[in-house]
Amino acid sequence: MKTYQYDVVVVGGGPAGLAAALSAKKQGASVAILERNGELGGILEQCIHAGFGLHVFKEELTGPEYAERFIDQVADQDIDVFLNTMVLDITPDRHVSAICGEGVLHFEAGAVILAMGCRERTRGAIRIPGDRGAGVFTAGIAQRYINLENMKPGNRAVILGSGDIGLIMARRLTLEGIEVEGVYEIMPYPNGLYRNIINCLDDFGIPLHLSTTITRINGKDRVHSVEVAEVDANRRPIPGTEREIECDTVLLSVGLIPENELSRKAGVPLDPVTKGPVVDENLETKVPGIFACGNVLHVHDVVDYVTAEAQEAGEKAALYAKNALKPAAKQLAVKAEGAVRYTVPGFVDPGDGTDKQIKFRVGAPIESGVTVVSSGGQEIYREKKAHRFLPSNMEIHTVACDALKGCTAPLTVRVEIQE
Repeated sequence: MKTYQYDVVVVGGGPAGLAAALSAKKQGASVAILERNGELGGILEQCIHAGFGLHVFKEELTGPEYAERFIDQVADQDIDVFLNTMVLDITPDRHVSAICGEGVLHFEAGAVILAMGCRERTRGAIRIPGDRGAGVFTAGIAQRYINLENMKPGNRAVILGSGDIGLIMARRLTLEGIEVEGVYEIMPYPNGLYRNIINCLDDFGIPLHLSTTITRINGKDRVHSVEVAEVDANRRPIPGTEREIECDTVLLSVGLIPENELSRKAGVPLDPVTKGPVVDENLETKVPGIFACGNVLHVHDVVDYVTAEAQEAGEKAALYAKNALKPAAKQLAVKAEGAVRYTVPGFVDPGDGTDKQIKFRVGAPIESGVTVVSSGGQEIYREKKAHRFLPSNMEIHTVACDALKGCTAPLTVRVEIQE
């Protein structure tokens, strides 16, 4: 068994892992990236549509173009990359075990960055009744088949869920000559970015059916139809609204789950809402020296935000490995309240003299509201201008360090509705 020592070991070579590794290297750390696939870039390699890089590079790129810019930077730096290397275990004292074609590898790290990304929820996860015929795919798998494998998944498709990848695939299928009968969303509002509703559905005449879901899939050998029905406020099918739709393909875009099996092995506590690690403002988990960023932490709407977060994680991890990261003198919990589903970070140090960036998502659309942060019932931050809040959009707010002085109670984040 080979043993390696690095200041920082990054688990995952997607957009988060690449940015984190480069940032750690910039701090003078020795860095290794462990990637289970045969190439770097992660999911970006199959995202051939444009829309990436507007924040980071101030220009519009495809997924592979965005990834290649970071891959080229990694190649120019003294960063060791281990491809086709599957991490099997991470211990709380930052020992990483992995396996590759050469056998078992062992890494001793000054700091570990979790950047494993996320996976799609499958049919089994949402328990759609019916037959088990071929033709049911997650939207991401269908995207890979078309964009990388040059395979056609079917001829007439129904898409369940209005997440961004489902919306993008509605357009992609149409461009490949596959008829998309419609997109069905169980919620009374779409879950994807507004720009994707316009660019991927409206521009191609693809209908979006809200408060509607698939109640049964038919076809023992191959899907031949689905049954859909409208749902009530409790998301239960309404009797009498059922109708059958002929199709040979079903794409599922019903949510993403952070890949946190390794996080659990390392003893990292997870947030019950995001299913990602609980972190402080340095993106450090409750296990000292283990950091998390990107979609393994919480699902992002824009990859540019993943990059910015990962750069922060890389910097802090490198400082930790060099014993230069100042430990928190005191930590206050950051809690979601009311319409706010979750917050990142989960803890902040109110007395370290730095501003705190707080990210959150709401659970349902709010037509007009402002973000309010309080401590012990005292308001310490209020957003200046009211706006619309959407579950698909991540809110990012900065609370000034002066406002945090003297805070002793947990911070609560809420949205105050404006009439």
